[in-house]
Amino acid sequence: MTNKMGTLPVRANWINGEWRKSAQMNVATSPVNGEVLGHYYEPSEADVHDAIQAAKKTFVHSEWRHNRHMRAKALNDLADQLEKRREEIVQLLSKENGKVLGEAEFEFSLTPPKLRYYAALALTDTGQAAQIQHGLHSTLVSEPIGVAGIIVPWNSPVILSVRSFAPALAAGCTCVVKMPAQTALVNGLLAEIIADTPSIPKGVLNILTESGNVASKKLVEAKEVEVISYTGSTQVGRNIMEGCAKRLKRMSLELGGKTPMIVFDDANLDAVIPTIVAGITTFTGQFCMTGSRILVQSGIAGEVRKRLAEVLSAVQVGPGDDPSSQMGPLIDAANAARVDQKVEEMIADGAEVIVRGGRGQTEGSDVSEHDAYYRPTLLATQDVNSPLIQEEIFGPVASFEIFESEEEAIERANATDYGLSASIWTANRDRSLRMPGKIEAGTVWVNAWAVVFDQFEEGGFKQSGFGRLNGRTALAEFQEYKHVVQAGN
Repeated sequence: MTNKMGTLPVRANWINGEWRKSAQMNVATSPVNGEVLGHYYEPSEADVHDAIQAAKKTFVHSEWRHNRHMRAKALNDLADQLEKRREEIVQLLSKENGKVLGEAEFEFSLTPPKLRYYAALALTDTGQAAQIQHGLHSTLVSEPIGVAGIIVPWNSPVILSVRSFAPALAAGCTCVVKMPAQTALVNGLLAEIIADTPSIPKGVLNILTESGNVASKKLVEAKEVEVISYTGSTQVGRNIMEGCAKRLKRMSLELGGKTPMIVFDDANLDAVIPTIVAGITTFTGQFCMTGSRILVQSGIAGEVRKRLAEVLSAVQVGPGDDPSSQMGPLIDAANAARVDQKVEEMIADGAEVIVRGGRGQTEGSDVSEHDAYYRPTLLATQDVNSPLIQEEIFGPVASFEIFESEEEAIERANATDYGLSASIWTANRDRSLRMPGKIEAGTVWVNAWAVVFDQFEEGGFKQSGFGRLNGRTALAEFQEYKHVVQAGN
């Protein structure tokens, strides 16, 4: 539902097939200058309760969990509806989230195929059966676990909501999706598209936009919610895990990362340099797989450092919906100030400045209290215990480290508590086969970065979470397995 307040959109929450307003209306603002873009209704506790109850009732009493063909059709139909409104989604993502247009287009491009992939899995998921001995048969079947609570971050709200709810729906679960206030208008547009997909029965997919954590806490605490799928920070992931432990509730957590980009002296620098720059600047560094650690072998360290400094200093920062922008703003001014403070602290801690980006579109430009621009920053250190190495900054800030040997590169790459992803750049075939097994990360790219496929699992080691999204395993995150034994009379 999009009502108008003057000429601005007003978004409500989508609960049990109906638009729900509340007593509290908040503003949605631009990360470029704080301009009010629209308004949205904050869900009340009653709204959250009703969404959970609707999902539970639908799961128990409808045919959704029993009918694979219904689920496959709904997921395919939603993909069709999204594609019809592609341009609208891309433009709004860029305007409200701050992504440059190419990045908004990239986020959208991942979404319909993922829905179609899980539509296919809804039809192809199988069990197993065997005759154990004469007159004794065993069958193992999968069943949907129940209501799924899905908590979505603001950095890529369309694809990251679908990445969780598509396998949940394919498995036969119903969902309550808590989406972030920073992208309230995008969330509302997604809910509107869901509402325009009649093959999704009411109560199956409920969408809430929240600025606080009332809905998140309720999803974690509610006995009716059997599984949580969360993407976000490691600290919040720990809090969710603690809450879920009280009910032994299942969960899937994809958390923070400090992706090392490991460059050996035989690497093709013409391919490496633009990829590293993309690794730092894509989604303005607000990305769990951001290439935030640059590890370079000593023989080429000077050249890589010089080339990175030149390119990063020239990155054009501007509004996401300006075609000339190479990097958009951070999500809001508060985060720009937070990142800048972190950089200052790291410099004070001993990090060497290679490129000191900072607030504003250009060096020395005036900084509005409302704009969220932050130019790319590159700092050097050899201290693996430095906060620059150990802490996820979630902005366009990267460390530059030098290593001598393959063994040192592995030791440095594994030196943090994070283990979401890593990237290795080398022309040595043996090294490219040998090294991935020694890197403590859920995804390792060789001569590539940020390549993800729907059919291959994605997730983290160590403090980067557990559970997997994408692939067949993502379906299993929302299923229980039942062993049925049948004996003859």
